[in-house]
Amino acid sequence: MSRQIDRRAARTRKALHQALLTLMLRKGYEALSVQDIINEADIGRSTFYAHYTGKEDLLRSGFQMLREELKEAQSMVRVGAEASHDDPLGFSTAMFKHAARYADHYRTMIGGRGGAVTENEIRLILSEMVRQELPPTLHGDMMPRDFVVQFIVGAFLMTLNWWFERKPKLSPAQVDAMFRSLVLDGLSPLVGGKRRPADHPAAHRDAD
Repeated sequence: MSRQIDRRAARTRKALHQALLTLMLRKGYEALSVQDIINEADIGRSTFYAHYTGKEDLLRSGFQMLREELKEAQSMVRVGAEASHDDPLGFSTAMFKHAARYADHYRTMIGGRGGAVTENEIRLILSEMVRQELPPTLHGDMMPRDFVVQFIVGAFLMTLNWWFERKPKLSPAQVDAMFRSLVLDGLSPLVGGKRRPADHPAAHRDAD
């Protein structure tokens, strides 16, 4: 019985998330109401509130799937790395690909309340990823570790916004290579890592 309830709850949450994504493209996040979402999902109001406190809570919960996707990508990078902490940007490729798949949804939220929620959730997720990838002690203890984490995350968010606003035709791989090239150059004295040849900007001059 509990498995049936779990499956039913999962279907309900999936329907609500799909309704949110559909309506975001149709009306924009700011204009949406909980009633719009439950109408689109064909779910009762009491059922909605059994799972979420409101549309912002529904939006935030969707980032759990992103967190799991990035963790999986991070694990794959660790397996392929020559040594632990060789790649403190193990999240970036998967994150840029995710952003490309949902580019229209990201654009509908940027600048409004939904954009603030989105940026905050991404910041929390990426900060967690980067903290896990950085070595416990940076070489020479030159800079506070938390500053380095926030620098990487801030640079990523800046790159993401620049991509959407200025160069939307660039591929995720091109943007990722540009991001990694700049950030890893700055991090190399701290983490002792080496930039991979594929990340060199000369290999992506068509991104100009």
